[in-house]
Amino acid sequence: MPLLDWLNKDQAVKQVNQVPYRLLQPVPELSFGDPNSQNMLIQGDNLDALKALLPLYAGKVKCIYIDPPYNTKSAFEHYDDNLEHSQWLSMMYPRLELLRELLAEDGSIWVSIDDSEGAYLRVMMDEIFGRGNFIAANVWQKRYSRENREAIGDVHEYIYVYAMNPKKFKAIRNKIPLNEDQAKVYKNANNDPNGRWRTIPITAQAGHATPEQFYEIKAPGGKIHTPSKGRCWGMAKATFEKLNAEGKIYFGKDGNSQPNLIRYLSEVEGIVPWTWWPSNEVGHTDESKKEILAIFSDIQEFDTPKPERLMQRILHIATNPGDMVLDSCLGSATTAAVAHKMNRRYIGIEMGEHAETHCQPRLKKVIEGEQGGISKTVKWQGGGGFHYYRLGEPIFDEYGCIRGDIRFAELAAHVWYLETRTPLLKKRRSPLLGVHNGVAYYLLYNGILGDRKPQGGNVLTGPILSQLTKHDGPKVIFGETSRLGEARLKDEQITFKQIPYDVRAR
Repeated sequence: MPLLDWLNKDQAVKQVNQVPYRLLQPVPELSFGDPNSQNMLIQGDNLDALKALLPLYAGKVKCIYIDPPYNTKSAFEHYDDNLEHSQWLSMMYPRLELLRELLAEDGSIWVSIDDSEGAYLRVMMDEIFGRGNFIAANVWQKRYSRENREAIGDVHEYIYVYAMNPKKFKAIRNKIPLNEDQAKVYKNANNDPNGRWRTIPITAQAGHATPEQFYEIKAPGGKIHTPSKGRCWGMAKATFEKLNAEGKIYFGKDGNSQPNLIRYLSEVEGIVPWTWWPSNEVGHTDESKKEILAIFSDIQEFDTPKPERLMQRILHIATNPGDMVLDSCLGSATTAAVAHKMNRRYIGIEMGEHAETHCQPRLKKVIEGEQGGISKTVKWQGGGGFHYYRLGEPIFDEYGCIRGDIRFAELAAHVWYLETRTPLLKKRRSPLLGVHNGVAYYLLYNGILGDRKPQGGNVLTGPILSQLTKHDGPKVIFGETSRLGEARLKDEQITFKQIPYDVRAR
């Protein structure tokens, strides 16, 4: 597979390992609504924030959407969108790597981009996510009016879609509802109490037909029907008779026409999404600017806002209620606002004061029941909540040692993730963090066994071992030191790892 190369690529590839693990510090005064909500709004650089999320959400995010700076040579206040080409690629590479680690096995990532870097982004994502995991390059018609100042009018952007596992993604992917133009073929001229309907042919090619698919059908008017040459009925005789008894077969107004299946509009789950997303279906930039103006009164804060209908289409296809959505380039908070209204859990990341001055107020208004965007379509009435976080200090100091004020729960999440590459789903109040692939992991740290002396309970001794939750298989125990000999450790199937030296900072 061809790989993309650029100045300083080697440094960009290694950058993920050089990003420190930081703590997420809650900011209660900026959180809002239901205190039990799992929704998160994080203020800080998205590279650091994504690394901080790994111990908590690795492999748990169902849908990631990002609208990164397009490198269009036009700078604006909250983003540096005037990066040199190689700098832009170096910015994107480590972030995409971390986003991949956060995706669930049936998850997908959707990235908005235009022609300025689109081709290079496609090759980069092939490298990071795997070329075989490419799903689609959706074309969004962002404008509906013509402008004469361009040689060829720029009216579209792309939304690249990759999945961790295309088969699993297809299995969970939702179809999109029919709009009225698509549903106009469904009529109800006979006032059927089941509503609007259309006819579907019930013949099929005979190449792989079974004997049960060749039979005569007698119409109510007496005419006998058989499949034409090279064709068969698309169902066995028993199935046909059942459907006919239920009134699901139509023989035309005269009662003698070729039989067809009746398909009610209410039975149609939807249609398979395709890659052309016209503005009349998912909105356009004028629509998104009006939505922003209704909330912030100043559209200049955002260069490429996306309409709520566009985000609704993405989240409808890729997620179901309760699924986790992540946007690490939150911008005007459209993704989080739509996810909230659609009853999805979400994590939004935005840098600088913009998170506090724009994202937080918008989500607060959503919770209060604002009626812009898709609110009326989804019958949004308000409710829910979110927690606001800022990035705190790194877990490790400049010498690679664990900082003295790190609490047990924070180090536990870090140790568990580094050992298992999975998030620690529950906060632990005992040294046993959990069992993964038959191995039990324990952490002796910060007086977890109740002894509040500086080193109390953090040293593995015979008495301490007897207090640990029993596990018959292999065990990995982190602690400050071990007083057990090599023979005892081997007999107990214990691998001892010393804090801080065996706790990897990266």
